[in-house]
Amino acid sequence: MEHNSRTSLTRRGLLRTATGVGLAAFGVGYGAASAAASVGASSRFDLSQPSYDLFRDKNLHSNRVQQSFAFDSVNKRLFVAAKRLDSPESAGDLCISQLDFAGNYVSYMHLNGFGHGVAFGVRPVGSTSNLWIETDANGNGYGTKLAFIGYNPGTTVDAASQGFGKFQPISGATEYTCSIDPVYNRMIVRYHKDGAKHIAVYDLADTDRGDFSSPVAMFTPPAIAGTPQGYTLYGSYMYFITGDGYSASNPDPGNTYITSININTGAIAQGPTLTKAGSTLVYREPEGLAIYRTDAGESRLFLGFASGDEGDRRSSIFYKNALV
Repeated sequence: MEHNSRTSLTRRGLLRTATGVGLAAFGVGYGAASAAASVGASSRFDLSQPSYDLFRDKNLHSNRVQQSFAFDSVNKRLFVAAKRLDSPESAGDLCISQLDFAGNYVSYMHLNGFGHGVAFGVRPVGSTSNLWIETDANGNGYGTKLAFIGYNPGTTVDAASQGFGKFQPISGATEYTCSIDPVYNRMIVRYHKDGAKHIAVYDLADTDRGDFSSPVAMFTPPAIAGTPQGYTLYGSYMYFITGDGYSASNPDPGNTYITSININTGAIAQGPTLTKAGSTLVYREPEGLAIYRTDAGESRLFLGFASGDEGDRRSSIFYKNALV
C-alpha cells in the first residue's frame, strides 16, 4: 500500500496531512486480494420509475462538461468534477466545484494531473470533506492511483505533491476510480487490468484505515452497450449509466440508459433501462451517479447530466427514490 510518509497519527487512527485529513497505512501489501465474502442482499432502485429534479442548469467554476459528482451527507455538501478550463483532456487536470443542494456555487479546488473524473467519493471527517478520487494521470488523462485528499477551497494541488495519501488497491491494475455508498458504508472501486474493467467492493471500516486487503465482493461486470458515463453502489447493487449528448443523430429522448448489477453474482438485475430525466435540457449528456440518504431516511439514486451550450456548460442533477 503506497502512502505518504510526511504524516502523524491522530487519536482517531487517521493521518493528518498538509491538505486536510489523510489515511493511515497499516503495512498492507500490493498482493492479490483475498477471496470475497457474500454481501447481504439489499433492496434496489426500480429504474423504471420516474425521476425528480434536484436542480437544472447550474453554473460550475469550470464551464466545461461535468464528469461526475458526489455528496458529503454529513456536512451537507455537493461536489462536482469537471475538466479545468483550457486544459487538454490528456493532462487530467480537474476542477472540483462545491455547490449547495439547490445548485448554488460555493467554492472550487483545482487538482492538476489527477485524472478524468469518471467517478469519485466523499468521506467526511468532522467538518472536513475528504475526496476519494483518482490521481497520477497517465498519458491518456486517467488516474493510476486512488487519492485521499481534503477539500480545501480556492487551492491548487498537483498530483506530484506528497501532501496526501495515495493507494493502489489491486496488484497490476493500471487505472482506478471509485464511488462511495454512504448508506451501507462501502466503497466500490473500478479498475483496469488485463485489458478489461473489473470491480472490487470494500467496507469503509477498512478503507478508512487504508486497508484494501479484504474486498467483500470482486467481479467482472457484464458488457453493456453505450458510452460509460459513471457508476455507484447501493447495498448489494452497482448502478451503471451510459449514453451520449444530444445531437442530430441522438435527439430527444436520447440514449441514456441505467443498469443495476448484483455485486454478489455479477449479473444484471435490471436494465439497461432508458431514462428520460431532464429530457428537455439543452445538450443533455449523462455524467455521473451518486447515492444520498435524506435526513428523513429516504435513499436516493442521483443522476447527473451536463447541459447548456458549448462554452457555457451547466450541471443538472435528478434522482430516483423507488426501491424494490
